Amino acid sequence: MVGGGGREHAIVEALSRSKRVERIFCAPGNAGIASLAQCVPLKDTDIEGLKAFALGNAVDLTVVGPEAALAKGIADSFRAAGLAVFGHTAAASRIETSKEFAKQLMAKYDIPTAAYRSFTDFDEAFAYVSSRPFPAVLKYDGLAAGKGVVIAADRAEAEAALRDMLLDAKFGDGKVVVEDYLTGPEFSFMCFVTGNRVWPMPLSQDHKRAFDGDLGPNTGGMGAYTGLPFIIDEDRSFALENIMQRAADAMCAEGCPLSGVLYGGLMKTPDGIKVIEFNARFGDPETEVVLPLIRSDIYDMFEAVATGRDTSAPEWEDAVTMGVVLASKGYPGSYAKGVEIRGVEDARGIVFHMGTKREGERLLTAGGRVMMCVAKAPTLAEAKELAYADIDRIECDNLFYRKDIAHWALK
Repeated sequence: MVGGGGREHAIVEALSRSKRVERIFCAPGNAGIASLAQCVPLKDTDIEGLKAFALGNAVDLTVVGPEAALAKGIADSFRAAGLAVFGHTAAASRIETSKEFAKQLMAKYDIPTAAYRSFTDFDEAFAYVSSRPFPAVLKYDGLAAGKGVVIAADRAEAEAALRDMLLDAKFGDGKVVVEDYLTGPEFSFMCFVTGNRVWPMPLSQDHKRAFDGDLGPNTGGMGAYTGLPFIIDEDRSFALENIMQRAADAMCAEGCPLSGVLYGGLMKTPDGIKVIEFNARFGDPETEVVLPLIRSDIYDMFEAVATGRDTSAPEWEDAVTMGVVLASKGYPGSYAKGVEIRGVEDARGIVFHMGTKREGERLLTAGGRVMMCVAKAPTLAEAKELAYADIDRIECDNLFYRKDIAHWALK
């Protein structure tokens, strides 16, 4: 397993339930993953080091978590060395790493999304945005650790965002994609994909804003849940056939087939389901609420995708999940690290570690998002009660969390 966050902890936990898996390594891992896998002190972007480790330890299958490793070509490198890997090539990962590539693909293959224009010049971009109604959706054309999208409410916010992206190179040199602003509830649709074959996972919704009421700055995600009452069967079927399957077919037609997870960040607008973004890997924190529901052996699924063979669709539990993130106070801005956490062992549900480390017997914070309490139940109301009960069992002086996860569904 390549990576060290909550997403990777959830994947490792699912793999640990497989009858076919004897041993799991995780690079670099975290304090929670260490109870299920041997953590290896290698960065997730150290492609040569990871490849040498996989070869030296006769690893049968590598599962790649972070987009940065995919963008650097880890799958290409591993396959060239004869190693089985679950993860897209660098060329296929462009569906996430280049907003412009994704928008061009959607336009060419009639995949529903917002209208857009791309810019490299600040003055041209600002003039275009200023001439149109607000809010404006501004996307940096590249990887920006989940912080490259700004919804500007007015000219001042738009100017500041465009300066960051085009003049000050906050995320590196690149383009900006300006999109029409869409309205409606967002949701996440993840699918296992190899070539033209697409196997859907349960739908989920995450909460990006830091504070209750969807207020405050954007984050990597403050919680998520499954069981979305506002997405009916017809919506799901449309999204699977006209977005996820069509994207897989489009990537094959473009000569860069997918071989991992395709994540659709979708919105149910008044004009139907549309794509907000594609990601080329498992979402975080959605993975932490989706994978606890898998009933099938996930290793079989990973192996089928990695080798391109057909397999039966995975089976999922008839239940729902909710997960609430505990984050360091100050996140997504500056925050303290090294604050002790107590009581995690008292939780009755699942606790996925996101940014933790151990010093002796002490468990300490080591990131912005620190851990996620996940509960599974027959109904969302029950899952919510269980998840927040576990949060009450955890003690730490420097954590905060949202109290309204799943408010879209529990109105």
